[in-house]
Order: sequence, then structure tokens, then C-alpha cells
Amino acid sequence: MEMTRVPEAGYKIIGLWISGLQRSLTISNLLFPVKVIVSYVRAIAILKNFKPDAVIGTGGYASGPIMMAATRLGIPSVVQEQNSFAGLANKQVAKRVSKVCVAYSGMEKYFPKEKIAFTGNPVRKDILDIGNKREQALNKYGFDAGVKTLLVIGGSLGARTINESILAGIEKLIDADIQVIWQTGKGYYETCKAGVAKYDLRKIRVHDFVKEMDLAYAAADVVISRAGALAVSELCVTGKACILVPSPNVAEDHQTKNAKALTDQQAAVLVTDKEASAKLVEEALRLLFDNQRIKQLQFNITAMARPFATRDIVDEVERLIEVKHKKATSEVKGLSIVMN
Repeated sequence: MEMTRVPEAGYKIIGLWISGLQRSLTISNLLFPVKVIVSYVRAIAILKNFKPDAVIGTGGYASGPIMMAATRLGIPSVVQEQNSFAGLANKQVAKRVSKVCVAYSGMEKYFPKEKIAFTGNPVRKDILDIGNKREQALNKYGFDAGVKTLLVIGGSLGARTINESILAGIEKLIDADIQVIWQTGKGYYETCKAGVAKYDLRKIRVHDFVKEMDLAYAAADVVISRAGALAVSELCVTGKACILVPSPNVAEDHQTKNAKALTDQQAAVLVTDKEASAKLVEEALRLLFDNQRIKQLQFNITAMARPFATRDIVDEVERLIEVKHKKATSEVKGLSIVMN
């Protein structure tokens, strides 16, 4: 996805020949050492050509070679760990990078304590203040302010279990007079759209992708979502009562750990992927009509928000660059004195 979205935003992107390790013996796994070496050499060349003041890695196999190269070349480097469970790539480079920005407490079990900065995860600017957008949002969707609204999101690619569970329970939502904004993901859009075609669609809005997420959040009373790091961060910033359905198809089951970081604080409801088909819609209906519980979840999740994460991460990067430049200036002056 990033190979399309980044150029659309006006930035150059370069791909590396690298992929993640599979859990079974595959040709891809056999090629992994070769891919690492080739990507590392390529990363060295990229950095020497581009000459960055700093390098930021956000984890995953794609950032591994570039972070290894940055630390090898002595370039100020920052790891931004988005999840409550550190990924393999970030753990591998943590001892060599300059700073580790995290979004959850207790991350010293993965990273050197002295390098950790608790910043949170960056979120899009338009969701930072949705409190005054509710009327605009309801008008956009043609919804009634006096009727409960459910927002269902499974990420830009969609979530099979969430989509199937909502589709199976759509009559219950309709019978309960619930308004639904449903982002299916491109891969599931046609199936979900066809599945609701026979119903009164005045209260059901089905989209493959929602661009104006600020308005979708503003309209919602309750949100159903996967528990990816950025999704969780957005839910905290928007202060929405939510039901999290962690994806089981992620490394180290980190989405479940993200979700539990919230449920341990009574800040979200957790429904496992296996339970979703039987429980998800029923749990959503119970929550939608329990105003006291909604308020409690909203209060607790808002307390976990880090709305200025982007600024704080940039501040960390700028400090590292400043230190690097001061050191370089000092070395130049020292060399000048010796030469004189």
C-alpha cells in the first residue's frame, strides 16, 4: 500500500528486496539471509547518497536493513515502536540506535531503559478535535442525532471476521434501529454491499474505504475495530467507546497485547477473533444501549491518549540532530586548533 500512498503524498519511496520470516520452511525463508545482505548493502548506498541528518525506523522487516545501515554509519537514529509488544526488527537494533520512542508503558523489558522516550503514536491531525464535528458528521451521513451510531472498521484492507460477523448480524442491528458506518476494505466491499442490498439502507452506509475518518469517528457512539497500534492510538485520541477484535494473523499476537493494554485499564471491550461470529453484534448492542458503560470507557480511554505524539517524536529527533551537529562543529574546531 505504501508504494502507492507515499508517492501520492508527494514523497519519493524506495523499496528494498526484503520480506518477513515465515513460520514454516519455505523458499522465502531460505532466501532470507541473502535478502538481508542485499538490502543492507542497498541501504548503505541509499544513506550515503541521500545523506540524512537522522533516520527513523517504525519496525517490521522493511526497516531492519536501513536501521542497521544507519547505526553502522553513525547517523542519529530513532526506533518508533508502535505496539505494546516489541517487534523483532526493533529489538535487534535497539542497543545501537540513539533513541526508542514508545507508545506503551513497561517497554523497558524490551529496550534499554535509558533510551526510551514515552511519546505515543502519531495520529492524523484531523482527528485531534472531533468534539465539534458531530453535527457535520451526522449531516454527511444523513443520520439522526437521536439514534445510536455504530462505526465498524477493519483497516484499509478489511477484516474478514469482523465483516462476516456484521453481515451475519445486520438484521439485529436494523431491528434495534442502529445507524451503521461500515468500512469493509476493498477486498470485501462487493460481498458486503451485496449482502445488505435487500435491506433499508437509509441507516447503513457501506464503504470500501473511509477518507474522512474524523467525521466517521465524530458520528459514532461505539466503534468496532481491529487492535493495530495506530487504530488503538486513534481510538484513544478520539475518546471513543470501542470493541476491539484483535487479528490473529500478526506476529507474536501483538494485537491482542495492544487490546489488553486497554482492557486492563477498563478502557475497551475485547472480543476475540474466534468469539466474534457469536458475540460481536450482541456485545455491540449491549454497549450501545448502556450509556453509563460508554461514559466509563470514554473516560478511561481518553486518559490513555497521547495527542501530541508527532510533536514529541519530532522533538526527540531534532535534539539528536542538534547534538550531532554540535559534536561535528566541536571536532572541526578542535582539528583547526591542532593544525594551527
